[in-house]
This record gives sequence, structure tokens and C-alpha cells, in this order.
Amino acid sequence: MYMVIRKYIRVRSVADAARRAKSGVGEILRQSQGFRSYHVMDAGDGVGIAVMIFDDRESANAANAKILAFVQASLHDLDLGVPEVTTGEVLVDIEQNGLRV
Repeated sequence: MYMVIRKYIRVRSVADAARRAKSGVGEILRQSQGFRSYHVMDAGDGVGIAVMIFDDRESANAANAKILAFVQASLHDLDLGVPEVTTGEVLVDIEQNGLRV
């Protein structure tokens, strides 16, 4: 599995950004091959964090370009700025029903 984490540090309203991204980003991700999950967190003080998990790097990269285009076109009024992006292979995945390594 491959994880992409985007950290936005000056969001006017993380809740509004998450609500608006839910349908647009959600639709893009649901149509993306290799997509597993998407999570958004309000870290407080205008910090929003989005976490996406894919089967592999190629799937993540393919979805990434579409997501960035959506954010720039549809959420520009929220002045999200350029996110800090961290990516990498998932080494441990613990779920309620078991452990995958």
C-alpha cells in the first residue's frame, strides 16, 4: 500500500474545505484505480490534513493530478496555499479485524 499525506497550514475553514472536497475529491477517488481510503483531519489553528491510501505508487500518482486540478479549480477561494506533501509505502496496517504487514 502507498500513502499520501497533504498538510495545509493556513486554511480559513477546515470544516468547509472538507465538506466541499468530500464530494469532488470523493468522486475522483472512487473512480481511481487502486484507491483504498481517504481521511481528512482538522488539526486546529487552520491546519487541515488529508490522508489517502492506494494500492501502489502508480495509482496514487494517477489520482494526484486529478485531485490537484479539482482543488485549484474548486477550492481556490479558501486560499489553501501549497500543501506539505509526504508520501511513502505503508509498512504496517492495523485494522479492527486484524493485522496486515
